[in-house]
Amino acid sequence: MRIGILVTGAAIAAVFIAGLMWGLPQYGVWQQELAGRAELVRAEQNRRIAVLEAQARLEAEELNAQAEIARAHGVAEANAIVAEGLGGPDGYLRYLWIQSLGENAQDVIYIPTEAGLPILEASRHIAQ
Repeated sequence: MRIGILVTGAAIAAVFIAGLMWGLPQYGVWQQELAGRAELVRAEQNRRIAVLEAQARLEAEELNAQAEIARAHGVAEANAIVAEGLGGPDGYLRYLWIQSLGENAQDVIYIPTEAGLPILEASRHIAQ
């Protein structure tokens, strides 16, 4: 009776080991297949995200370009109105030059004299 139990136990152990020897490689293949599918889905999702981000950037740039064009039209129209009020483009340029003179305290205006030298700067280079 003991020998029968030992033979039965050994047979069950042999079948179990044979099942593991066949099943573990199959399980590894199945697990790798699932991992591959998951990686493929992840890659497809990342590609979709990249495409959507690129489309969003494109739309943003198109809208920024439209805004810049609208701003340029507004500036051009405002410049035309001011230039017309100042007697044309020459008057507008003279106005802009006069406005820029007051913005910078570092501006030096040279007024030539008879000898072609500015009076205020004539003694600048004399050693003291």
